[in-house]
Amino acid sequence: MSATPQKNRASRRVLAAAAGLVTVGALVAAMPAGAHDRGHGHGGGHGHKPRTVDVQLLSFNDLHGNLEPPAGSAGNVSETQPDGTVKAIPAGGVEYLATSLRTARKGNPYSVTAAGGDMVGASPLLSGLFHDEPTIEALNGLDLDVTAVGNHEFDEGATELARLQNGGCHPVEGCYEKGKKFKGADFPYLAANVTKEKTGKPLLKPYTVWKKNGVKIGFIGVTLEGTPDIVTANGVKGLKFHDEVETINKYARELDRKGVKSIVALIHEGGAPASTSYNYDCDSPGAGDGISGPIVDIAKGITPKVDALVTGHTHQAYVCTVPDPSGKPRMVTSASSFGKLYTDTTLTYDRRTNDIVRTSVKSANHVVTRDQPKAPDMTRLIDRWNKLAAPIANKPQGWISADINGRGSTAPEKPLGNVIADAQLEGLAPADKGGAEVAFMNPGGIRADLVHKASGSEGDGVVTYGEAFTVQPFTNMMNVVDLTGAQLVAALQQQVSGPNEASPKILQVSKGLTYTLDLTKSGADRVVAGTIKLNGEAIDPARTYRVAMNEFLAGGGDGFPALGEGTNKLVGASDLDLFNAYLAAHSTATAPLAPPATDRITVIQ
Repeated sequence: MSATPQKNRASRRVLAAAAGLVTVGALVAAMPAGAHDRGHGHGGGHGHKPRTVDVQLLSFNDLHGNLEPPAGSAGNVSETQPDGTVKAIPAGGVEYLATSLRTARKGNPYSVTAAGGDMVGASPLLSGLFHDEPTIEALNGLDLDVTAVGNHEFDEGATELARLQNGGCHPVEGCYEKGKKFKGADFPYLAANVTKEKTGKPLLKPYTVWKKNGVKIGFIGVTLEGTPDIVTANGVKGLKFHDEVETINKYARELDRKGVKSIVALIHEGGAPASTSYNYDCDSPGAGDGISGPIVDIAKGITPKVDALVTGHTHQAYVCTVPDPSGKPRMVTSASSFGKLYTDTTLTYDRRTNDIVRTSVKSANHVVTRDQPKAPDMTRLIDRWNKLAAPIANKPQGWISADINGRGSTAPEKPLGNVIADAQLEGLAPADKGGAEVAFMNPGGIRADLVHKASGSEGDGVVTYGEAFTVQPFTNMMNVVDLTGAQLVAALQQQVSGPNEASPKILQVSKGLTYTLDLTKSGADRVVAGTIKLNGEAIDPARTYRVAMNEFLAGGGDGFPALGEGTNKLVGASDLDLFNAYLAAHSTATAPLAPPATDRITVIQ
């Protein structure tokens, strides 16, 4: 699901902003009445321009710096077959995404490529080690025309986001390649609903207008209003985030006054379709019936002046129509994540009205398959940056006996979550390190699985620094704080109540903490208070406990205000350092680390 942003520390190779592009699938549009006799997008006779022209909108979202094909289950898309069975198709990687987009553009003289945010941030080491400069370079090579900011674009703060846009070498680490200065993005990042607290002015451009031969399409870009709840405080310092609908409607009016009648909104917020298959029809039985989540109400509130919505954030695949405020259907799309899909949408532009013929909008998602030729320029880019990363990336950190699933596990308690929480507890338990008695890890901060199969030449079972970084890419500093037993119980209840009730966020807990999660109940009652024990003893509401967690959780992030109430804070090593130290201490080539049992949370379904 959508990345739980956590801030990365400038301590060292931290990842950059959040990556997400939105890809919109295009099929041929039905012609509006009267189009035939005037020629449709070509010809037209008598030297007159045809009345309508088909504009191809290609989109994608939530790339998250995945330049190489994502490993394991994170690199598959689900496809429902004609017989109803579901097939997993390996997809993604910018070498293939570039080929897919370039192939799709052939024969389409009017083609624009847009993205829905989270292009960078929570990135694998190949991009994250270099503050996502490799991803921006790749997006330039993909001929991206425009993107919205996502929440992850703020992981390293507004100043770093401005550097990604405008170029210049990193303020701490400098230039990575001798004699080469980072050029920045040659496409605009749009942030219409993000303003500076001091001036009230937009942080970046709110919109841009794409033009070709008199055809004009405006793009308005926003991120989710709740960004401050899911990014560390430093990442959003000095910024205000505004309502998505109000902001888009405001700028749609402004574009309309300027004569731009064709408008696409790029929104880093999304929904959840009833099926995870990319080819699921979420308009069955009726328009938008098969999708839920925040994007539905947003779509219903956005002015009919906006002709299509490219969305993201939830890492889901959908092509739906949701009624606009006037009751007319309007296309809402999302292309999964990590460059595994792109959307191709046909927008039929009427030269007389300068508007999109909404009844003709067609859209489809397409798989970025790995059985097509690789784009040579992207292969060269990956090889170049891999060479720079290799001395750090290839260093062994430990050994595992089998896959230890994190991101790929759908269970509330994940094997890799247990390893990470145990690593944090072990590293911060000594009195001089904080005296931690229990550790909590947020599930969204686990960005991958530990895969047993070798990713390069290191050999099966070897965990490299690059692989560990891909699991824990935020380089969050660890905190140890005092919490009362009552606050600790409240935090566990906040996993399934308040903002997390509709979509629970189950914390990964260190060994010794046990409790029962009863999913047949509702709200906070789903955490059975009487079952919560630490090392076999019931939690004492009045007693003070030393609790370890990353700085994002310690700030109350992810809907855990109780964790933000901690006192007597001690700042420890980074989460990644503790994870690597644990791997080194608990595994050897002859005695690799086995996937731990998942017996801390008893789940009643």
